[in-house]
Amino acid sequence: MSLDKITRSLLDQFVQREQLEGLKEDDAFERFVNYCVISNEYSDTFDVEEVSSSDTEYGIDGIAVIVNGTLITDVSEVAGAAEQNKYLDATFVFAQAKRSDGFSASAVTSMGHAIQEFFSDSPTVPDTDFIRRYREIADEIYSNSPRFKNRRPICRIFYATTGRWTEDPVVSAAMRDVERRLRESDQFETVEFVALGAKELQSLYYRTQNPVAVEFTFPRKQPLPSIAGVESAYIGVLAAADFLKLIVDEAGQLQRSLFVDNVRDYQGDNPVNQKIGETLSSGERERFAILNNGVAIVARELRTSGEKVYMKDYQVVNGGQTSHVVFLHRAELKEGVFIPIKLIGATDEDLTTAVITATNSQTAIRTDELNARSEFERSVEQYFNAVRGDSQRLFYERRSKQYNDDASVVGVRIITRAILVRSYASMFLDEPHRAVGYVPQLLTQMGSQLFRDSDRLAPYYASAFAYYKLESLFRNRQVDSSYKPARWHILMVARHLAVGRDVAPANSKTVEKQADGMTQVLWDDAKALELFKEAVSVVERALPSLARDAMRSLQATTDVLTELHGTSATASQGESQ
Repeated sequence: MSLDKITRSLLDQFVQREQLEGLKEDDAFERFVNYCVISNEYSDTFDVEEVSSSDTEYGIDGIAVIVNGTLITDVSEVAGAAEQNKYLDATFVFAQAKRSDGFSASAVTSMGHAIQEFFSDSPTVPDTDFIRRYREIADEIYSNSPRFKNRRPICRIFYATTGRWTEDPVVSAAMRDVERRLRESDQFETVEFVALGAKELQSLYYRTQNPVAVEFTFPRKQPLPSIAGVESAYIGVLAAADFLKLIVDEAGQLQRSLFVDNVRDYQGDNPVNQKIGETLSSGERERFAILNNGVAIVARELRTSGEKVYMKDYQVVNGGQTSHVVFLHRAELKEGVFIPIKLIGATDEDLTTAVITATNSQTAIRTDELNARSEFERSVEQYFNAVRGDSQRLFYERRSKQYNDDASVVGVRIITRAILVRSYASMFLDEPHRAVGYVPQLLTQMGSQLFRDSDRLAPYYASAFAYYKLESLFRNRQVDSSYKPARWHILMVARHLAVGRDVAPANSKTVEKQADGMTQVLWDDAKALELFKEAVSVVERALPSLARDAMRSLQATTDVLTELHGTSATASQGESQ
């Protein structure tokens, strides 16, 4: 069936932003559906190819697994999340896309059967590589079920067509039957099956293009006096249930992207967080407002009208631990529980950094550590922006979705913090085995070697551009996608081939010259293809298996370096995870 004009226009825009021009229209539409659905369950930038199946036999076109607010694409990340946060809060998202003008009850039933097979201990349908990878992730989640402190996993299912959804009773009955059968497995807290027509898809896509925004009631607030650099500011207490509206999305997920300016990832059940949880669960909950330091939020747009407050493009810059604990205890929140809140409306980046520093000064983190990452990442963003050639341009995303409303920005050229730290750790620290795992854990393990104010910026750009170039080769099928599990090792080898075995100190002019030399190679399409093909050849010879679990071992890195440099080569840093 042909697409209506609006959906066609949105699909074309999506294909251009994601550089999917080489796909057939049916495949592109599947990616479009996956992007629309998952973007509204997960608020950060992600690679749509990672969540999309290229096989049609199984009956599932897209899968996303969200654990503790992070999109999980490798089984090792589950263990990392459990170790880092001491709990697991999981959501499974399944999508199927059909370019048809109607909805089929048989298609619903078939999809339901495929999902049951996915979670079965003894499936009868043969796995595809895509399904096998996500089944391993699901199995690891359920093997850590003692970590389900708040609830069992949630299952959300989406069936989309290009037609018009009219609440067909036969199709609706089939959807409710799938929900019932999955609930009866006792594996899920809730199961929801949603049908999406063209109108619903359009609405979801429009929503993905806007920075996070919220409107809420804040009656117990007082304006602060005029402050240089601050457009408006308020202090007060907010009912806990209303506070949750600021940090939870429409799917009920904690919006992890709101905490990227926070100093620390959630620290799990440490003594401080345990005490916060105990207060919320005990008779002292009404004293929470005087026992807790509260939450500080900086918004790039902040408006008030009486008791109503509208915020757009905002960040929780202090109070990340409190926010996470309140979210985990949301089922226990009662009336009379209030949270101290400070709202600051400002676009001044220096002010934001000052707020982060001041509001975290009561922690054990040094002031210079508080400033360093924010300042350095802003420098990375400016460095990327200074590269003017269209084919050489990248965009560093410091704030979630900061480029989504800019139609001129190609989505695949957006580099998130997760991509940058993985790429840099692989290429300039020889730690590709760590890059496979859970990014917050990687930051904890290697934070002292990342985003230091004395570091040269060129290696960060070179790492990011190498990642972008390799992903482009995968997408254009110039490098076989079967090598994707080894992408971080391929990046490491590419740096060795282009620069040499030894990397100069991160703060030296020499490392800047090394990175610039590599960048010149990467900017040349023919030389970049030759470089990556040689890197793939080295990895292929060194590693008989490209299984993702093998990629996580220090031995894999050592074997690759030995193949590259000789029998005496070893990985220079790190330990097996």
